[in-house]
Order: sequence, then C-alpha cells, then structure tokens
Amino acid sequence: MSSELRNFLALSYDELEQLNLQVKEQRKKRVAPDKIQEDRIKYLTDQKGIKAITVLFSDLEGRLHMLDYDKKFLIKSWDNLTFDGSSIRGFTAQRESDLRLGIDWSSFYWAPADIFGSGKVLVFGEVIDKGGTPYTADIRGILKSFAENLYKAKGYTLNAANEIEGFLFKGSDAERRYHETGKFEYVNTGGYYHSLPGDALRTFIDTTAEVQRAMGFQNEKDHPEVAPSQFEINYSYGEVVAAADQIQLYKLICRQVATKMGLTASFLPKPVVGVNGNGMHTNVSISKNGKNLFWDAKGEEKLSQMGWSFVDRILTHGNDLCLMLNASVNAYRRLDPHFEAPNQIKASATDRGSMVRIPIGNEKSMRVEVRSVAPDANPYMVMYSIFKTGLDGETATIKNLRQAERYLPDNIYTAMENFRNSKWTTSLLGEDVKGRYADLKQASADRCPRLLGTFVKPPEVQYHHDVYNQFLWNMF
Repeated sequence: MSSELRNFLALSYDELEQLNLQVKEQRKKRVAPDKIQEDRIKYLTDQKGIKAITVLFSDLEGRLHMLDYDKKFLIKSWDNLTFDGSSIRGFTAQRESDLRLGIDWSSFYWAPADIFGSGKVLVFGEVIDKGGTPYTADIRGILKSFAENLYKAKGYTLNAANEIEGFLFKGSDAERRYHETGKFEYVNTGGYYHSLPGDALRTFIDTTAEVQRAMGFQNEKDHPEVAPSQFEINYSYGEVVAAADQIQLYKLICRQVATKMGLTASFLPKPVVGVNGNGMHTNVSISKNGKNLFWDAKGEEKLSQMGWSFVDRILTHGNDLCLMLNASVNAYRRLDPHFEAPNQIKASATDRGSMVRIPIGNEKSMRVEVRSVAPDANPYMVMYSIFKTGLDGETATIKNLRQAERYLPDNIYTAMENFRNSKWTTSLLGEDVKGRYADLKQASADRCPRLLGTFVKPPEVQYHHDVYNQFLWNMF
C-alpha cells in the first residue's frame, strides 16, 4: 500500500524527547495516577495519528512480551484487557489461563517511527489475576507495590542506574542459529573505547543512543567495551520501577536497531569464551526529601551507616540471591576470576572482583554498586531482591563480613540448591512463585551439559530464556 494514503503519527526526535521528558517529570513529581490516566486517554482520543498502543509486560524470567491494541478498542476497554496466560512461561496453567492487563499510564513512551513504526506509542502493563488482584508472578507489580509502600511508610525513594553491556554479532538471528553455526562472528575488534567513525559498531552505538535520547533516557556516555564487538551505552538513574522498565526498553531498542542493520545485539552473559563477558552493574541508592541517605562525609568510603548496613545484608544473602541475579546456565561462565568477574562475596572500593563495590561519590551520587548481576536477569526481580534484601534482610555474624573469603557459585546447579534451600527467597517471592521460578531454571539447565567446559555449548544458547521460542524448545 502506498504510504501516501497513510496518515500515522511520526514525530521528530526532538519532539519525542520533549514528550518523553514531560512524562518522566510527572513520574518524579508523583502526579496522581487518575490525573495521568485522564491526560493519556484524552491525548489518545484527540491524536488522530495514533493507530495502536503497544502494551509491554515481562514473564517470570524477565522476557519481554508485547501486545498491540487498536487505539479505539483500548480507549473503550482499557480496564478489561484479557490475554491467555497459559502460553507465558511461569504464568498460569492451561486450566486457569485467563489473565488481565492493567495499564500503568505513568509508564508511557513515544518511540521513533523509523525504528518502531509510525502511529504507535508504548506503555507498560500490570498483570492482574482473574480475581482482580495483582498477579503474584508479575514481579514488576511486586516491585511497584514494594516501592510505593516504602514511600508511603517512610518517605523513601528507591533509585537505580544500570550499566548494561552487550555484544554486536554478524547476522540478524545469530543467537537462534547458534545451535546450527556453533559460533558468533564479531563486527568489530577495535577494543576498549575504540572504533572508527562509521564502522558497524560505532553506527549501532550512535543510532541506539539517539533512540534512547528521544525516548527520554537522558544519556551520559557510550563506548565500545573491553571485548571485541562489545558495547555499553550509559544513561542517568531513575526511580526503581522506571529504571527497571528502561532496562527492558534498552535491550529492546538495541535488538531492534541491530536487526535493522542485519545484525544481532546479544545480552548473553558469556557468549564467547576467552574474552570479557556482559555484566549489568546495578547502582542503587535511597533518598528521602531529596537527600541521599547513603551519603556521609565522615563515613567509611563516604558511605553512611545505613548504606553499610544495606551492603552487609546483601553480602549475607549473596548465595541466596545468586540465581535471581544470574539466571541462566551461561551466566556462570561470566563468574570467572580471570576477567574481572565479581564472584567474591565481599565489598570493596577498588577490587572489581568483589560482588559489591563502593564507587567514589558525593552528596548527590553516593551509591552502592552490585556488580554480580548478569544482563539476562529479570530486571524487576533484580531490583526487588536487592532493595528488599538491603533493607529487610538479615546480617550474618561473620567476622570481617566485608572481607570474608567466600565466593558465589560457579555453576547453576549450586545456585539452584542455594535458592531452593533459602528461607529468605521464600520470604521474597512466596512459596508458589519461588517454586515456579526454580522449576523454570531447572528445566533449562537439564537440557544443557552439567559441566560448563571450555567452550559455549549450543544448548545453553538455544534453551536460554531470552533466545528460545516454542519451535526451538521442542527441538530437544
């Protein structure tokens, strides 16, 4: 069909950035949900160029799912959007498949038409059980409730910023074809901070950064990483739910830009043995009335006593949390001490092998960096487990807890055993959701060789939760 006959919304990148920053400001100011809902529905009704709303939600493992609703239908039926949850791994059984999607109107994004298509906007959804209550396996909903309740009870705002590394490989479907090819091909071997203007990696980074900026990410810096064909595109911190949403959008944008270039953006933790893997260093802080509660000019490393207590609880539960922060067979290749791997359960201002690092900071930027997180983890589960543990977890009576010679598991089976046996993970997720999550990890792990060995095996890619589809899953 000729594009001349279409009249769908397509805004300039400057216009997109202004709209997305306005929404971001509303979230920061905590504008009442009913006011935001009223504004969004009015906008959708008045804006004739929008044809569809893409509603996004994540399954228990953190895989992003998207449904497109016709605009006119959504405006009339936004409070009764049903979908079949039995096809979503970790959600309902077939006999009780009906779930609803609520709309989180505060998480509204305008996206560039040349990347996402014209006439569409994006919004995150909230999964609701058929009884009308938040669905227990929707970790985004659990995180949102946790953050809102903390703000109401104590005035705490939970802040997070993530440094997400990825690889750019040749071919538009490199991960799903790995079981056929047995290799990933680099597009660039320039190295850390180095790529020539106009080469494939630099073009990819530049394009992705432009899309992020247009979507209100407020970029900070971007560059090639240490490993060949590896990248990192940094953006500013945000309130915890929005920060987790941005992780999902970051990976979606990267994958979409790469696909349009005939390439693959991969967030496997260790797709190539012998070079640095991908991490998702998670920087967190807590503020109240605009004051950073982790800052103390007289504290050790300038971190407050509250901040150190937060760190101690994370270290105490390091092995309990490992499966949630490192959620795949492939993730345990990354926890290798030869490549700055954060596998030591200790805290340090300088040692990058520590699970937790205390970066140099000031009154505004003081934070705690949890380095052991892999980029394929469910971002909502990562945020929830870190903040809930840091605030409410136990503190072990271990001498020199921050310097103890303890290590994270080097394989997923040990991590699963720790997770299943932990009382704390039951407290975090509840018995039912904890069991579902562990069973999903077990099912994927059992399809892979038990010993990692010295090269990446096809099954650990083929049956990875970010890679598999029903067709690949059935090829067992």
